[in-house]
Amino acid sequence: MARKATNKLLHKAKKSKADEFYTQYIDIQKEVEAYLEYNPKVFEGKVIYCNCDDPFESNFFRYFVLNFERLGLKQLITTSYKPSPVANSQLELLPDSESIKEETKGRPKVTANKFIINEVGDIDGDGEFSLKDVALQLKQNKNNEWTPLKGDGDFRSDESIELLRQADIVITNPPFSLFRDYIKQLVEFDKTFLIIANINAITYKEVFPLIKANKVWLGTGMGRWISGFIVPDSYDLYGTEARVDQDGQRIVSTNNCLWFTNLDHGKRHQELPLMSMEDNIKFSKHKNVKGQEYQKYDNFDAIEIPYTDSIPSDYKGVMGVPISFLDKYNPDQFEILGCSYDYGRPEGWDENIKMSVSINGKHVYKRILIQHKKQG
Repeated sequence: MARKATNKLLHKAKKSKADEFYTQYIDIQKEVEAYLEYNPKVFEGKVIYCNCDDPFESNFFRYFVLNFERLGLKQLITTSYKPSPVANSQLELLPDSESIKEETKGRPKVTANKFIINEVGDIDGDGEFSLKDVALQLKQNKNNEWTPLKGDGDFRSDESIELLRQADIVITNPPFSLFRDYIKQLVEFDKTFLIIANINAITYKEVFPLIKANKVWLGTGMGRWISGFIVPDSYDLYGTEARVDQDGQRIVSTNNCLWFTNLDHGKRHQELPLMSMEDNIKFSKHKNVKGQEYQKYDNFDAIEIPYTDSIPSDYKGVMGVPISFLDKYNPDQFEILGCSYDYGRPEGWDENIKMSVSINGKHVYKRILIQHKKQG
């Protein structure tokens, strides 16, 4: 019940276009570090663009600016859309609004901002590099740039697109209500990216063909891998998993978000261990698999696989698996053939599978249709 309650806020936000969900530092760190483990030089010499991130409040900005030299970045660009309900409350990059007005000579935090970081260092001479040094360097506009944007900072604006052209990798948490437009733009400009999305985006017609063609895949974790989002005071906190942390930040936990990327990582190449169909029926830990025959769909030539760990190693035909399978998907082990529609909501993309799958007349939730990769 708590899990449904905490997801309720994200569904409500999608409808109302309330997109003030801020990613926690620990979740960004955990995901990015996984790519470094696979390829330590993956970000070396690259221009990172966070184009949905007010630098005053974004932990994406905080992570990449504090790790600028360690990652070997060439440049970090961060732009915001508009003043936020949590502006200047997370990072405290500058001490208060009055000092912002004074130091910026008429550029208070009432506009969309652009930060461009070209280098970092110990500016205040205290022997260590911190956000204080970043603030000092930005206020001086010394080798880095802090300026207001002319427009509202929308990722579709000419200003933002021009910055996008300069970027090598886009890393951010885009607005869920605009996710279709957002990923279409990344594909149009052929950008490498690492972004957060709702799990249902997997079956969007703008997304699933990319997954099927191995042009986009899931990051290193989904569901509980993302521990929660920071939300403004105006947002309701649903369920027992919603909380206020030790720093006073309001956190909404959810199990229906994930990372999308086209950056390679090691988990993507791990083979999923499988049992034969006979052994699954004999030894499965799932009650609706153990001792049961695998069922076929009424309206499509495929068998139903209710759990990813129940995929039989020796079945050569088509199998319908839960969306969560993609968290374990190894493109060297399996081939993705398509995706069924959700019942009553024809958002699916596949031209050849224009229906929801069913068993004995009962609808089965969206399924990814796969088969074992043919060897040789």
